[in-house]
Order: sequence, then structure tokens, then C-alpha cells
Amino acid sequence: MLIILNIFVEQKKGDKVVKELSKLLEVKDIYEVVGECDLIALASVDDVNEFREFLKNKALNIKGVKSAVTMVVSHIYKKDGKIIYE
Repeated sequence: MLIILNIFVEQKKGDKVVKELSKLLEVKDIYEVVGECDLIALASVDDVNEFREFLKNKALNIKGVKSAVTMVVSHIYKKDGKIIYE
């Protein structure tokens, strides 16, 4: 399962949050963004139970993370510039 996390970070804690997120094996990519949230992280988990464990006990436990809005990818149409589904 591919998970997209829109992460909201306490002011001046962004670097520390990125460092801790980077240590999590589930996290594949981290982007600093300008917009509604502060960071976007892409994570990969095997199932809903692993997702719940990852979110509750890892990602949201990082000091400096205020909250996160999560999305579970249900289907991929194009990845790395290649069409997967037509």
C-alpha cells in the first residue's frame, strides 16, 4: 500500500521532523512544500494493520509533528513518466 502523508509541523521543527521521518523504513520520499501543509511524505506498508501502526506509533509520535492528513493510493495510472493503465 502506498500512503501519502500531508504533514503539519511546529514552527522551526521542520529539520528535526525530516531527520526523524528519514529514519523510518516505511518512508520512501519526503518533500518540503509550500501550501496547505509543510511536508509531504510517501510511505509504503503491507496492509491496513501496518499502516495503523506506522501512523499511530511512528509518524505521529515524532516531536514537532502537529498533525497529518493521510491518503491511501487505490490505483496508479502513471509512475516515473510511464503509463501503467490505459
